[in-house]
Amino acid sequence: MMKKLVLALLALLLVMPVWADPLADAVAAHARGDYATELQITRPFALKGEAWAQVKLAYAYDMGHGVAQDYNEAVKWYRLAAAQGNAAAQANLGQKYARGLGVGQDYAEALKWHRLAAAQGLATAQLNLGMAYENGRGVAQEDAEAVNWYRLAAAQGLAKAQVNLGYLYSMGRGVVKDDAEAANWYRLAAAQGHAGAQANLGLMYGKGRGVGRDDVKALAWLILGATKGEPVASFNRDAVAGRMSPQQITDAQQMAQECLARSYQGCD
Repeated sequence: MMKKLVLALLALLLVMPVWADPLADAVAAHARGDYATELQITRPFALKGEAWAQVKLAYAYDMGHGVAQDYNEAVKWYRLAAAQGNAAAQANLGQKYARGLGVGQDYAEALKWHRLAAAQGLATAQLNLGMAYENGRGVAQEDAEAVNWYRLAAAQGLAKAQVNLGYLYSMGRGVVKDDAEAANWYRLAAAQGHAGAQANLGLMYGKGRGVGRDDVKALAWLILGATKGEPVASFNRDAVAGRMSPQQITDAQQMAQECLARSYQGCD
């Protein structure tokens, strides 16, 4: 009897999956779009209280990866991980409150969670906190404070924060107006393929703001932004092209093609 029991247990162990590194295995499954395996890995660990697994399970419900999309369920799991101090969970929970998804819209509550995640150095949370201050959502509107948080996120390479920081420099909001500094931040984001930054950088070249006026560069960046469907880039592309010679237009098109081929590196 004992021998049969041992054999039965061994057979059970043979069919049970063994995860050498559960987090790495879950990440790999997600990367290849195998959400069923990702859930198979993460759910048991989430139920055991592992914050990393709770975040991944929440994200699956958030996006409808392998399960029906359910914001209430996503919020539940984000909340459990956020209570353990997980920065990603705190930031995502803050976004749910800001948008009113799975919870009632509450900018003050969103700000609380973003602040906790931002204090841990999470760039996306710093960006969201900066946007809260810029727009006065959940807190008194304060451009200088927005600049501080954008700068932290921008320094980590977050393109959206770089664009927002560039915009505040271009408008002189929260900082002394500085078109050259604005262009620098737009350039960094444009090199990451951010269409809005490419449009803004094109406009800076078209107007000679913070950089020497250069219609060829202006049109090249506007073409790149327009290729991604950026409406500001599309509108201004045609306006800039209207004052250029056929040869200049050809040069700009060639520059844009070469820039795209280099993944926006060394284009400016």
